[in-house]
Amino acid sequence: MVENVNLGKGEDQASTPEKHINFVEEIINGHLKSGRFGQIVHTRFPPEPNGYLHIGHAKSIALNFSLAEKYGGLCNLRFDDTNPSKEESEYVDSIKADIKWLGFDWEDREYYASDYFEQLYAWAVKLIKAGLAYVCELSAEEGREYRGTLTEPGKHSPYRNRSIKENLDLFAGMRAGAFPDGSKTLKAKIDMAHPNFTMRDPVIYRILHDHHHRTGDKWCIYPMYDFTHGQSDSLEGITQSICTLEFENHRPLYDWFCEKLEIHHPQQIEFARLNLTYMVMSKRKFLTLVNEGHVSGWDDPRMPTISGLRRRGYTPESIRKFCEYIGVSKNNSVVDVTILENHVREHLNAVAPRVMAVLKPLKVVIENYPADKIENLEAVNNPEDETAGNRIVPFTRELYIDHDDFMEVPVKKYFRLAPGTEVRLRYAYIIKCESAIRDEAGNIVELRCSIDLDTLGKQPLDRRVKGVIHWVSADHAIDAQVRLYDRLFSVEHPDKVEEGEDFTSHLNPDSLEIIEHAKVEPSLLGVKASERFQFERVGYFSVDKDTTPEKPVFNRIVSLRDSWARITRNS
Repeated sequence: MVENVNLGKGEDQASTPEKHINFVEEIINGHLKSGRFGQIVHTRFPPEPNGYLHIGHAKSIALNFSLAEKYGGLCNLRFDDTNPSKEESEYVDSIKADIKWLGFDWEDREYYASDYFEQLYAWAVKLIKAGLAYVCELSAEEGREYRGTLTEPGKHSPYRNRSIKENLDLFAGMRAGAFPDGSKTLKAKIDMAHPNFTMRDPVIYRILHDHHHRTGDKWCIYPMYDFTHGQSDSLEGITQSICTLEFENHRPLYDWFCEKLEIHHPQQIEFARLNLTYMVMSKRKFLTLVNEGHVSGWDDPRMPTISGLRRRGYTPESIRKFCEYIGVSKNNSVVDVTILENHVREHLNAVAPRVMAVLKPLKVVIENYPADKIENLEAVNNPEDETAGNRIVPFTRELYIDHDDFMEVPVKKYFRLAPGTEVRLRYAYIIKCESAIRDEAGNIVELRCSIDLDTLGKQPLDRRVKGVIHWVSADHAIDAQVRLYDRLFSVEHPDKVEEGEDFTSHLNPDSLEIIEHAKVEPSLLGVKASERFQFERVGYFSVDKDTTPEKPVFNRIVSLRDSWARITRNS
């Protein structure tokens, strides 16, 4: 049963609950108490190098490395590189970069399943010699037919009772490249009537004449994940082999291999994977999005890949805090994405410097302010951080404000600028709109205003001015490109599609808006990629890798508040 889970305490809150021991820690505590593995805790994170990591992997990374840290143990990084047709060195490099960015270190414990190919082959031979494995020539379709159903047992392969010598000779021939792809497999001889399908003579090795990114063309047979997983754990001295819930049915096979080979036997523990609303969590679907051009690449800021979240401006601290907050359970659920977004807001609110940026510039001319005068006004960098200090923002006769901060015919409770009304400019003076100038098409392109020079940092006693808006000096502002990223999908559960539909039918057509000529304050001159800021009254933004000295490029990370929640409530 999959449930929607909203663990938030409000749309702008992201507090961590009181500490408690999760079920994985309970199991580890039991191992330490019984002495099953002595007093050692040794975990591992075993990604397949066939794509980029996503936010779901971040949960697994945080769990494995954090458990090792908590218990004074170790955590390995091991690549499960047993399928050369889908694996690339690019993915290996991206995975390592993602883990380091999240703040975790595997030190010198970087391993590959391909490091163990010779030993795995020897163990497969051992199973053959013990009469526990055989070479099978059933096709994939025939293998499915022989496997049986949930209500009917499977049938024995006609090759199941080959002699040990024949199996050894055939398996050696498989390794030597004597047979074409798909013509033979090596299977474990277990029980074709077993209620668990994974125990019905599972495939151990298949033939695959493909170039491997590490071993080259040395091998043309490759072990299956189920045969590689536990044995690699055993070789590395892993104590708790933590994986996601879909491997729960594979645990009996994990145990069977360790027992029959008489090797170190770790404990496999399964937990629920992370699913988030408005996201898909499938490498296959990521490839579709990339290959069909729906996104610009694996690191597109709309993608839930760790590289995409990093490029968008998410912080590793907020992701780790989020993973800690949602916790570890045995029940599949779908977590509301606003919880992740709120953790990002909470962290950025504490650390991001404030700046002023005008996304839709509307020129303001202050008619009673000297044309040649420049005032350097002080602005607070971050009111949440006393050590952040202040910066200087230039004030001049000609300014830019945001088009959305002016309304010719104001609605009720509109406290921004309108004809004949006053607003305070952030960190500066009170101004009053005297008139609006239109272009030939009738569009308002400029405001003429007056200024009260006695209101710098002061509120007049004779009138109340509720509105405060941001601005930049027209003479000093920097031209910038701003990319307004939003959720990639427009529905909560994009994986759920009607018959005949494709998941891409749920793509959000407004997931990206590019503003070419935004205006930002001059303190942002020379910003570097990945720097993060709060654009006051607008949202949190990061500097994209496409930025240039001539024109910075900013990505919207999140808005200041959860606008989607408000839209949902009002719809």
